Formats: sequence, C-alpha cells, structure tokens
Amino acid sequence: MTNTDFNGDKLIHSIENVISGDSFPTEISLLAKNDLKQITKKNGWRFNWATEYKSPVKGVYKLTIMQNPANIQGLISFSVEQDHVFMHLLESAPFNVGKNKVYNGVPGNLVAYACKVSFLNGLDGYVGFTSKTKLIAHYEKTLRAVHVGGQRMIIYPNDAQFLINKYFKQE
Repeated sequence: MTNTDFNGDKLIHSIENVISGDSFPTEISLLAKNDLKQITKKNGWRFNWATEYKSPVKGVYKLTIMQNPANIQGLISFSVEQDHVFMHLLESAPFNVGKNKVYNGVPGNLVAYACKVSFLNGLDGYVGFTSKTKLIAHYEKTLRAVHVGGQRMIIYPNDAQFLINKYFKQE
C-alpha cells in the first residue's frame, strides 16, 4: 500500500471536491475487464492493475462517483485470508494525487470497504497490509493502523469499525 493522500482530519461519507468542498456519494464495485483500458501506466496509474485483475486470489474494486460511474476515482486489491483481509495495492486515480488532486477521501473510502468486507466474512474487521517504511507513522495516524513489526501493519476491529462508521452511511 503506497498512496499517501489520506486526510486524517476530515473523514467523510463520500469524496469531496478539494476546491468547491462539494461532496459526492460514491459506490465501490468489482473492477470489470473493460475498465482495464483506462487504468494504464500510459494514463498515469502507477501500478499494473491488469496483473492484479488476473490474480485468482485477489479482488480488485473501483471507487466511482454514483452520478459518474465511468470515471474511476481509485482502486484497491485485496484477498480474504483465513483470519483477515490483506490489502495488496491501493491507488488513487492520477488526478486525485498530490497538491492538485481533485477529490479528498478516495483512499479512506477504499480501506473502509476492506474493513467492511472483513466483518462481512466473519473476520471481525481485521485488515493487514505492508507499508513503505516512511509511511508507517502516516498510516498509524490516518488509519489508526498498528505497526506490528517490519513493514507489516494491522487495522484492528475497533479501528476498522471507526473507519466504516465514517465512510459508510448506516444501513
């Protein structure tokens, strides 16, 4: 997991336009094969999502704005393990990265979804991932993830529930 645009001070139920402050309801769905055409390195994406998509053990999910489902805001790949969900990759769309990003809240939405999947699979909200060393403190602050050694991090049940409550309307 390498994206760094979590906004720890502002957790929202949708994504928020950085300039206008307008919020847009989002939807997370399974990535479709025809989506791969728009998520290429040539289009500014950093990871090879086609490889993730082809993996038989990983699910790749896209975040879109409900009124604009053709435009992918971010992606996550994870696998459901025996006792936790493991996040393999997370990436915001190129236009949602850095100082000139269009929307806040993309990574948080995707991680909260992984937490939700953990609960839905009877795994009590446990989510694990590997962080770049320089981002460990950042993820501790923004995701409430716990550094458990090396580059391994875990989101525990109470913190997973916190993320779900912030990013998903009560159903």
